[in-house]
Parts: sequence; C-alpha cells; structure tokens
Amino acid sequence: APFQALDQSIDGLGLVAGGRETAVQPEGLAALDDGALGGDEEGRCVHGVVIGAGEPVRPAPDCNEITERRIFAPMTDACFFPATAMPDWDWWRQLWPDPEGVLGELGVAAGMAAVDLCCGDGYFTAPLSRMVGVDGRVYGLDIDPRMLAAARAHVDNHGLDNCVWIEADALDLAGHVPEAIDLVLIANTFHGVGDKTGLARRAAGVLRPGGSFCIVNWHARPREETPVLGQPRGPATEMRLSPAAVGEAVEPAGFVLGSVVELPPYHYGAVFRKQGD
Repeated sequence: APFQALDQSIDGLGLVAGGRETAVQPEGLAALDDGALGGDEEGRCVHGVVIGAGEPVRPAPDCNEITERRIFAPMTDACFFPATAMPDWDWWRQLWPDPEGVLGELGVAAGMAAVDLCCGDGYFTAPLSRMVGVDGRVYGLDIDPRMLAAARAHVDNHGLDNCVWIEADALDLAGHVPEAIDLVLIANTFHGVGDKTGLARRAAGVLRPGGSFCIVNWHARPREETPVLGQPRGPATEMRLSPAAVGEAVEPAGFVLGSVVELPPYHYGAVFRKQGD
C-alpha cells in the first residue's frame, strides 16, 4: 500500500499536504511530551501515532510502522498541516481563561459572519459563536473529522446553532464558504503552515473588502521561557514568528496590518485588513 509521510515538529505532527515526504526532525522521536504535541497523560492516537507524556513515538495498533527517519501512515488519511495536535485543556485554560475577551480584542462583534480556520476542538469556536449571536454565522473548518466532532460537541453543549461545520483542507476554504466573510480567525496554527502567503490568499478570497484576517501566535521567545503549569509549552523556538515576520507572509496576499494586540502571557494577535477590490 502507498504511504505518506507525517511531518513532525516539536509542537505537533500532521500529514504533509500533497503527499510529499518530509524527514522527521532527528530529535523528535526521543523528545516528545504532552506539552510539545498535545498528547494526554494516558497517551492517545493522532493519525497513526500514539503520543504519551515523555514517551517516544510508537505505532498505533492499527497503523503500519515508524522508521528511524520518517513516520508513515496509509494514504487514506487526510493531509494535515504540521502542528495540528491539540493541547491538553488543563494548560490551555491556563493560557486562555477568557477566550471571549481575546476575541473581543481582535474585533469580533455581534452579527458577523466569521470563519474559525483550523478550528481544532472548538476552544475558540464556541465563544466565537456566542459573540456573533443569532444574527451571525460561524464556519468551523478543520481537516480532522475527530477534531470537528469534538468542536461540534463543545458548541452543542452551549446550546448554539449558528455554526456550519466544514471538513476540508484550509487551502480549499473558498470552495466551502458561500458568503462574504467579515472575519477569519486562525489561532495557534499559522506557525506550522508551509505556504503562509498561499493560506493568506485563501483567507482574502472569502473576506469582504475591509474584512479582518486575525492571526493569534506565540511570541518569538525561546520555548523554555513560555512555561505553563511548570513545563515549557508551545512550538519550537525556531518555528515562532514575530509580528513583522507574519506581515511579510500575509501582506503580499492583499492585506494591510491594522493592529497588533498583546494577549498575555505569551501571545499576540495580528489583525490584518483586506484591501478594497
């Protein structure tokens, strides 16, 4: 059977879009923990790899093999950006005790049509849905059906019914959103995107003129300087992006930087405006 390589960074893992094989970082097989990859203390399977706290990667029972240099999974799996594994909610809540406050800082308002791009398990999707209200709409897009199922359950638990769920590659965004969008949010994922300008162009393709592309990122600080619950958290130091670096990737897609919002303790939000057509 054909195989597709999993691209693994210190902060997450995901199938490489387009079927390209990417070598696993040499330190990866020995350096994974729940803070780096989002695996829980019991260990869980994320597309062919069981992640356990402080344990080396090992094949899941129904998967094929892990080699010294590459992690393989059947081609039938979806294609993921790097760093798609979700963090443990215990430390995620420590970072984001007030997700609605974060979204308010980014300009979310009642009545908006918004996209939560790479929405994961819905930590920001549910408050986004509450904030846009009955006159708004939220499109939650993720390539992982298990993440979408978790997000849907989280939103349903809050009694919200203004969300549309999309299982798709983020680069196919325009083909799944049938209306002009006021705001596209991507939180804690942009650092792992290979074609950052290409993704920004997809966001521009669904936004109305003047609409917002909001990117929430870890500050470009060494990973050991961003502990949560006593452990270093977040992406590898070399993957982190300054606001200026984000601007260099996003502005060629037809955006101008509107503002940079500090989101303590370790994050910022870069709010870009789509230029008029």
